[in-house]
Amino acid sequence: MHQELGIILKMKQMLKFFYILLLLLLFTSCSSQTQNKELKIATNSWIGYAPLFYAQEKGELKKLNIKLIQNVSLGEAADTFSIGKADLVTTTQHEYFSLNEAQHKIIPIILLDRSNGGDMILSNKTLQEIKEAKKIYAYLEIDSINKELLQEFIQKQGLKEKNIIFINKDQAEMQDLNNDASKTMLIVTYSPYNISFEKKNFHELASTRDLHSLVVIDALCIKKNLYKENKMRIQKLKKVIDNAIEEMQKNPKASYQSVKNHLDNISYKEYVESLNIILWINHPDKELLQVLKKMQYETKFLAL
Repeated sequence: MHQELGIILKMKQMLKFFYILLLLLLFTSCSSQTQNKELKIATNSWIGYAPLFYAQEKGELKKLNIKLIQNVSLGEAADTFSIGKADLVTTTQHEYFSLNEAQHKIIPIILLDRSNGGDMILSNKTLQEIKEAKKIYAYLEIDSINKELLQEFIQKQGLKEKNIIFINKDQAEMQDLNNDASKTMLIVTYSPYNISFEKKNFHELASTRDLHSLVVIDALCIKKNLYKENKMRIQKLKKVIDNAIEEMQKNPKASYQSVKNHLDNISYKEYVESLNIILWINHPDKELLQVLKKMQYETKFLAL
C-alpha cells in the first residue's frame, strides 16, 4: 500500500515537473517570437536618415529583422506610423510632439542628426522684394518642422503674415513647382530636395544655420509599449547606426553608392555638400542633452 502511494506521488511530481517545463518552453517561445518580430521603421528621404539607408543596403537591418518603409515627406512618414503600418518612425521634434499629443505614446531611442543649414527657405525674389510684396506664396509641409522654420523667418524679417498665402504640399508635390517670375514665392524645404529648386534658380534666403533660435534635431522613435521587449535590439541598432555614420565619414564615395537611390539619385558632389549641412548627434554632448531637456524632449530612453 505504502509502495503504491509512493509511486503515485512520484508520478504526480513528475507530471508537475513536465507541466512547469512545458509552461517555461511556451513562455520562452512566445518571448522569443516577440523579440524576433519584424519591426518596421517609417522614414523619408532626408540626408540625416542616410545611416538607416546605408545599414539597409549593407544587410545590417535585415540581420535585426528590421524593415524600412520610405515615404516622400516627414508628414507622410508620421501618417504611416500613426495608422499602425510601422513600429518606429524618424522624426524632428515637431513630429515627436505632434504624435504624442495625438496619444500615440512614442519615445526617442536614438538621436541621429541636427540640422545645420539642412532645412532652408528658398525664393525666386530678393529679401527686399519679399518685404515689399503684397502677396507671397509660401509652399511647405504645414504639419511639420517647415512651419516652425517659416515662422522664425517671418518673425526675424518682420514680414506681415496677412500677406502670405500658405500652400500645403509635400516635398514630392513641390518638385513640380516652376519659377514663376510673376509671383513672389517662398519654398520651405530640406536636403536633398533643395537641389532641384536651386537648378530652377531659386536661391536660399535662410536656413537652420542662421536661424539660431530654432534647434532642429532628428531622432528614431518607437512605440513606448514596444521599448522594453526590444531593448536589446535597440542597443544593437544603435551600434549599427554608429558604424554606418563612421563608414560614411571615412568612405563618402563608397557610402554614396549605397544610399544615392534613397536620396533622389543626387550627384556625389551634392551628397557631400548635403552631409556638410548637418551635424551627427548619435554621440550627444551634455550641452545638447540640456537643450533637449529644456525643450521638454524625452531623453530618458535614449541609447547613448
